[in-house]
Parts: sequence; C-alpha cells; structure tokens
Amino acid sequence: MEETHLYQRIVESIRRQILSGSLEPGDRLPSVRQMAADWDCTAGTVQHAYQELASQGLIVSRSGQGTRVIKSVQAGGEAALRRANLVHRSEDFLLEVLTAGYTPAEVEAAIRQALERWQIILSQPAPSQERTLRFAGSHDPVLTWLAAHFPEIVPHVTLQLGFTGSLGGLIALAEGKADLAGCHLWDEESDSYNAPFVRRLLPGKKVALLTLAHRRLGLILAAGNPAKVAGLHDLDRPGIRFVNRQSGSGTRVWLDSALRRQGIEPDRINGYGDERMTHSEVAAAVADGRANVGFGLEAVARSYGLEFIFLVRERYDLVISADNLELDSIARLVDWLAGDKAHKAISDFGGYETEETGSLQWVG
Repeated sequence: MEETHLYQRIVESIRRQILSGSLEPGDRLPSVRQMAADWDCTAGTVQHAYQELASQGLIVSRSGQGTRVIKSVQAGGEAALRRANLVHRSEDFLLEVLTAGYTPAEVEAAIRQALERWQIILSQPAPSQERTLRFAGSHDPVLTWLAAHFPEIVPHVTLQLGFTGSLGGLIALAEGKADLAGCHLWDEESDSYNAPFVRRLLPGKKVALLTLAHRRLGLILAAGNPAKVAGLHDLDRPGIRFVNRQSGSGTRVWLDSALRRQGIEPDRINGYGDERMTHSEVAAAVADGRANVGFGLEAVARSYGLEFIFLVRERYDLVISADNLELDSIARLVDWLAGDKAHKAISDFGGYETEETGSLQWVG
C-alpha cells in the first residue's frame, strides 16, 4: 500500500475514534513505534498522520507525556472538532458524486440549490413537541430511508441514526445511550441470529427483537465481474483486491466465520484489513476501482450498478427494551412495520424479504 494513502487511513481511523467517543479526551495514543508496527508502515508515516491530527486540533504531543487526545476544549477547539467532522463528511460525499461522473461545477450548483432549500426549511419554527428516538447499530439503507420519513410515520418525532456496527449498537443500548439498536449478529454455535448476543450483552433484561427484514448478503463485484470471482474461495487469488466491513459489524462476524469454516486464512486476502463503516462505502470502493471485490448487501450493489453473488440470507432486528416498547413513538413504529405500506417500501429496495417484517420475539 502506498505510504501516502496509508497515512490518510491512519488519520481517518483515529479521527473516527475521537469523533465517535471511542477515544476520549486525555486518552493516550500508541507510540509512533507501536503504531508503525500495528499498521505495518514506517515511523515517518505515523509521524505524518500525528502531525495532521495535531494541525486539526484533535491531539497534542508533549515531551515525556506522549501523544494524547486533547483534554479540554481550548479556544477554537470545539470548532476544530466540528470542522474536522464536517470536512470528513464532505469528503465522503464529494468522493461518491465525483466518482459517479459529476463535475465539480455540477456538484457546486447542486449544493447551492440544496442549501437554499434548507435555509427556508430551517427558518421555519420547529414543532414544540418534537422528540428524538436514538438509534445505534448496523448500517442499512432502509434505516436511512426510515429516518427521512419518520415524521410522516410518527408525527413530531425524529429518528436519530448512529451507525456503530451491531455490537456497538447493543453496547449503546446496554449503557442507555440508545433507545433502540439494530443488529444482524449470527451465532455460530446456535446457528441463529441476535438473541444469543442480546443475552450476553444485556443479561437479565427483558428485550424485544422487532424484525426489520431479512436481507440478502454476498459478494459485490465490478460490473461484468472482470475478475471472474465465483465465491469466497477466490478471495485469496493473486490480483484480487478486497474491501471489508469493520470489525464488530454483523456482516464481518458472518464473513470471518464463513472463511474459518472454509479454511481460508484472512491474512492471505489482499485488502482484508481495508475496512469500511457502511455497505455504501464498500460498494463505492468497488465502483471506483479501489477494490474489485467487497462483501455487503444486494440492495446496495444494485444501487451502484454492480454485480452481486448471493451467499447468505440474514435477519436484521431492531432491539428494544421492554420499557421502551411502551413508548408511544415506538409502539407506532411497531404497528407501521407490521403493515402493508412498510412491507412495500422495504421490498422496493430489492434484496430484502419482508415475510417476518414487524414480528416480535422476546428475549429474557
């Protein structure tokens, strides 16, 4: 991997951890030597990454104290965090639209038009009874759509999304940082989804699993499949460049297990450590040629015009505590998911099955 690209990945990885709260103010970062060993790169690459993060006001290095996340917000520190987050989101968007073939001038005009429309919307007074439901968990395009339409389903309530991965969602629920979590964690021992992990992470708690849908997962390939990939057994072939989901995601849990069952060593797969936080990011990497194989949702592969090889049908559940299930907003969501409108909206994405959408299963 080119050192320039690797330094940017190190910056992005640490920045994500800071912005998500995984690295807290005052936390010490690994030494340059340790980080270089972890990333299999030169010390100069790590130093370059640390210098970039320091210039963004996110970390500070002091003699004898090592490198740490800023302890407190100094003058302009909060602005630096906000600016870093905004720049990161903007770069993701620009990469997606530019690789889709739009010119910078077209993007600038579209952003200007969108800003004008949102300035009108934001100038209107917000409803006095506006409430927020906090979601944490695995990424899914249906949830993005659901959040955009949530006020139509449950008036005066906003669905706030935090894509943290399946395990991250359950942990957030256990810590009271989320009202509902989204997961699709396959348990190899019981050959079942979600319930075993809920029992381990929320012991003794009565929890409902509300099925969002069954999803089709598989290999995402460039249009026409020029690499001639037929299955997982091809991933360690020479010339294959893979792009992965992050550790802790339900998608990654299943893939790690599937490779283990087939006797395929992840270390032999070029790019297995190249991780993305969402299915869309995986598809984008394949679409723009940074990888020729990824693993993710059929619905996302379709949306990018990519090839798809089906591997597994999985259940995606919304995990809700018994207390939260009594909230009016969540009760309305449960009713809506059980109805025909929800089933049609989800089916229209492609790659989803809705026979059990809206069904409830109790755990604990």
